[in-house]
Amino acid sequence: MGATEVATKGPTVSPLRASITVAYRRFMNVWTQVRRSKMALAGLGILVFFMAIAVLAPVLAPYGPLQRVVPLGQTCTANIDCGPSPPSPGHILGVSYYGDDIYSQVIWGTQVSFIVGVLSALIASVVGTAVGLVSGYIGGWVDEVIMRFNDIILSIPWLVLMIVVAAIIGNIELFGMTLIIGLTGWSITARVIRAQVLSVKERMFVERARMIGSSSFHIMVRHIFPNAFPLIFANTILTIAVSILSEAVLAFLGLSGLNYMSWGKIIEEANGQKAMINGMPLWMIVPGLCIVILVLGFYLFGYALDEILNPRLRRR
Repeated sequence: MGATEVATKGPTVSPLRASITVAYRRFMNVWTQVRRSKMALAGLGILVFFMAIAVLAPVLAPYGPLQRVVPLGQTCTANIDCGPSPPSPGHILGVSYYGDDIYSQVIWGTQVSFIVGVLSALIASVVGTAVGLVSGYIGGWVDEVIMRFNDIILSIPWLVLMIVVAAIIGNIELFGMTLIIGLTGWSITARVIRAQVLSVKERMFVERARMIGSSSFHIMVRHIFPNAFPLIFANTILTIAVSILSEAVLAFLGLSGLNYMSWGKIIEEANGQKAMINGMPLWMIVPGLCIVILVLGFYLFGYALDEILNPRLRRR
């Protein structure tokens, strides 16, 4: 008999380590494309700028978000600041009617925008992704029932739905505001993810997983979700922008609580005190510009990511 050859095997790599390696390579590939996109870099630069303000708010803001410069109702004197008062060296954006430093409120409002925007977008993405996965993969009457309900939700303007829910609850604090925006904004995500699932579930690797007896839950989590994740991520970034605008609108309409200060609430107070015609236009303009620029940053970064991660939109 001839000599037998013994095949040598390399070191066994754990599934977790292999997944981390693949995820790292995909991230580096996406990051390389992000660096080549002017739109993505512009949006990312805006986001990093506002993130730095949010993190450094305790250092940048000389006063707390609800800290009064003077006691409410105190008589103004030559040595005591009181509101409302126009910009001065000690208060670069002026003092509000309630005696609050407007500059400090704008700085602290950055934190509120990120908290509400990110958390409510995550809630909407989680609910929408779960609904889209189940509806698209199972199909049949389950898909019909879910999508018809989703169509009813989509037929109601999102802003109107949020205003109605917020008005019913009334005086909504930060956590409640986040839940309202998140739980009323999942329907678009669900429809987008369902369309992606309908495409992915017909591919060969999904058919092979079914043939070897994999459960529906296993297929959805291990095979379909990873392929839909890039779209989910890009859609979440865009949802954050919509959520920030939604919070600003609800706060401007006076539906937010009293225990936090957001950009929309600052604008609501400024509008109530007729800041534009009373010599304090910055009271309204600065927080308004912050909302516009931050939302623009999320839109630029989100659309750039969608273009990078979605093969149908990627430039050739």
